[in-house]
Order: sequence, then C-alpha cells, then structure tokens
Amino acid sequence: MVAGFLALRLYSVLGKRTGHEQPIARPVEERAGALSVPRVVDAKPEPRDEATRPIEPKAEAGIRAIIAGEPGFDVARFVEGAQSAYRMTLEAFWKGDRNVLNDLAVPSVRDAFVDAIDAREGAGETLDNRLVSIERVRIIDASVDGREARIAVRFDADIAAVTRDADGQVIAGSLTDAVETHDVWTFARTLKSADPNWKLADTDEA
Repeated sequence: MVAGFLALRLYSVLGKRTGHEQPIARPVEERAGALSVPRVVDAKPEPRDEATRPIEPKAEAGIRAIIAGEPGFDVARFVEGAQSAYRMTLEAFWKGDRNVLNDLAVPSVRDAFVDAIDAREGAGETLDNRLVSIERVRIIDASVDGREARIAVRFDADIAAVTRDADGQVIAGSLTDAVETHDVWTFARTLKSADPNWKLADTDEA
C-alpha cells in the first residue's frame, strides 16, 4: 500500500511522463545566452508571435480581474517567480526539506508532499533527481473569487530522475537520460494582503 501511495503522489507531483527519454542537455543556466540585436528605431514592428506569449487566451480575463483587484500585479514578474518556485519546490521535495515546502505551499499541498516524503523515507529510499531545464512556462488559467486569486501555470521541463534503495543502489530511473515532464501547478494568494507571496495550492499533470 505504501509503494502504491508513493507512486501515486510522485505522479501527481512530477506530472505526466511522455515515455520519451533523451540524452541530458546542459542545465539551462549553463547554456550560452542569446546574442543581443541592435535596436532599429524606425523598423516596422512585426506581428506578435502568439506562441511566445506567457498567457493563453483562456487566462486573459482572469489576469485582467487580478490586475483590477491589485494594479501592481506584474505578469512577467509572476511568471519568473513561478518558475523559481517550481524549481525550489521540486528540489525541496526530492531532498525531503519539509521547512522549505512549508514556506512554498498551502497546508493541504504541503501535507501531501510530507506524506510522500515520509513514505519514501519509511521504505529506505532516496531520490537523486535533477531539474535539467525548464523548456516552457505558460499561464493557462486564472480566476478571482472575492479577494482570492488563483493562477494555473503549465511547466514543460526535462528532469533526470533516479530512485535509490537503502544501500544506495539504483532501483529506478537514470541520470544519463532526461524525462519530459508536463505539470500544471496552481498558485493562490489573497489580493491586497500583507503577504506578497503566491503559494502552491494544487498540482496536476498537463
């Protein structure tokens, strides 16, 4: 039962796996930066590429409602923060860092993470995982109910995942292959509250 529960929680935490594995690329922070292009003031602006926008059409009304409730809300800053929270939450879960999870997630989600950590530790297993890269981050839904705001974010990432037993032997996964992951995490916050932080309120697969 413990093994079954752990597998279920890992699936909900890490998202849907496509089954497609690929050689590990260098971490995103090690990749060469894009070359800067001189700005041409008189150039005719090109049409906006919808594929590069961080907000899907379904989420636009909700984002406008959030901005109406809190004019200082900045989409780009939120997306950047959500990406950092995604990385920090996964790393904390993998390491079993309950204190960090307490700061990043609402109580119900934190408790689910902690239950999975307890089950893993009870089985004598450890995770040797690495977030290789986050390929894409998009806001796919948003809503406001009273002062309670929720924003759903899709993360497409590559993760190298290994599970080791109590003796340190690999029992699942590989550090030489990256697995595509597709997660939808929902962040929540009370608008105009003293706490500026958004917290993880739900996890699901894309």
